Formats: sequence, structure tokens, C-alpha cells
Amino acid sequence: MATDTSKVTIHMVSSLDGFIAKKDGSISWMQSSDTYDKGVTLTDEYIAEFLKSIDCYIMGSRTYEHALELGWPYGDVPVIVLTNRNLTTDRENVEFYSGDLQELVNVRLKPNHRNIWMVGGAMLTKEFMRLKLADDIVISIIPVVLGDGKLFFDHIGQEQALHLKDVTAYKDGMVELSYEIKNNKTAPAVV
Repeated sequence: MATDTSKVTIHMVSSLDGFIAKKDGSISWMQSSDTYDKGVTLTDEYIAEFLKSIDCYIMGSRTYEHALELGWPYGDVPVIVLTNRNLTTDRENVEFYSGDLQELVNVRLKPNHRNIWMVGGAMLTKEFMRLKLADDIVISIIPVVLGDGKLFFDHIGQEQALHLKDVTAYKDGMVELSYEIKNNKTAPAVV
């Protein structure tokens, strides 16, 4: 299944002011009750079809715990939970990992999966950006300003150019921005 077209996408849900959770870690604000008449309707069929395209998830332990609390949306797709904590699970598709991220992504996951989504955590986002392990970023912005909380991009410490691939506005007021990460690869010399 492995190819050169394997991609890692960072996905995060954020408030308009860039927070992914309140200071206490709560995410109850993520459900929007706004209405935007020109927006796309997010149907169960659309969501199911989209989720079929993802063949592996990577997440931090806090995101994993939130997913368990909210009703596990990942089905039987392989999930790698990055943690140094001693966690257990009864799910056969969940693996806990605390080793080298470059080895995990480049040696284990990319050769075996085409569409890998990293779905949570400012610390993970920072590491994936710093190590240049991600190809795309998808940010789903909920129409709320929290004013304080845990930042999505928490002091990454490096500038990163992006290329806008798509923008989708939904009926509930959420806006999804899809970017390709420009990894500043050296262009071939023109003769």
C-alpha cells in the first residue's frame, strides 16, 4: 500500500482566536449553533465518505482520552497514541507509542498508509512542524472567541510558509482551511 504519495495531515479544531481547548482542557465549545445560509451541509454521508479516506490516525494521549469520552469516532482504523504515560486499551486498533517520531512516521507509517491524520495536541503539532513530518494542515475554525486557553500553534519557534489549497464554509458557521506546508525544499537549478 505504500507509495511516494503518502501524506501526513495535521488536523485541529480551533476557536477563531487560535485556542484548541480552554485552560481547564474542556472542549464543550466545539459545537456550533450558528447558521450560515451559504454554507455546505455536513451530512452523515459526507462525513462517512471522508472518514473512509483516512487510513491511520496519530494523536496525543489527551486527545485519545477526549475521543473515548465523546464516543470514539475513529472506528477500526489504526490509531497510534503518542504518550509517555502507562495507558491501557481494549481496542485492537490502538497502539501506544513513545519512541522516535521520525522513525514512526517515515519508517513505520508512510510505507504502509496513504492518508495519515495527526489529530490533536499543540505539543504534537509543534514537533511535527519542527521535524517537518507533516505535509498539510487542516484547521476547522468554530465561530467562537475564547479569549484564553491552550494555543494550537504554541510557540513553534520557526517560520513556515503555507499554500492555501481549499476553504469550505459550513452551515453551522464552521470554516475549514486546508493548507499545504511548504517545506522549503531546494528547487532544481534552471540552466
